[in-house]
Amino acid sequence: MDISSWFDDVRRMNKRQLYYQILNFGMIISSALMIWKGLMVVTGSESPIVVVLSGSMEPAFYRGDLLFLTNYEADPIHVGDIVVFKVEGRDIPIVHRVLKLHERDSDRNESEPPQQHLKFLTKGDNNQVDDRGLYAKGQMWLRRKDVVGRARGYLPYVGIVTILMNDYPKFKYLLLASLGIFVLLNREAN
Repeated sequence: MDISSWFDDVRRMNKRQLYYQILNFGMIISSALMIWKGLMVVTGSESPIVVVLSGSMEPAFYRGDLLFLTNYEADPIHVGDIVVFKVEGRDIPIVHRVLKLHERDSDRNESEPPQQHLKFLTKGDNNQVDDRGLYAKGQMWLRRKDVVGRARGYLPYVGIVTILMNDYPKFKYLLLASLGIFVLLNREAN
């Protein structure tokens, strides 16, 4: 099926069929958003699924691996955990392993849960030095509030499509346009 035949199909649709297809497309988008919000509630993470964008965690995770995250407040952070964290001034979260924990009783406020005053240092498995150079200016340790989630599972290379869409924006627009046209033109058999 070529592009000209797709446009012919759209022209042959009556208004009711076209509105039905547009509504169907809208329902697909809203269903995806509801599933995402549901995952956020179940996992406690603002981003329950992330894609590894660099090779800093090789050989544990490779570029394009899809990670499943949880972020339960009651679940303590330990040395060796793989965390996804956000740093002030950076838009993209970082996936690295907890290298050291730092806890001082003088930092502790009795009204806070024990995990709130805990600080930790991270490092990529494939990096030579810790992440202090990646943290915000003057920041030496991460806190629990910086954590987006902890890796609980992964699917290898499933997220490579995300990397391709970021590296090649024309590919992203082509893929999204193709999906939109497919949904609009795909009619159910009567």
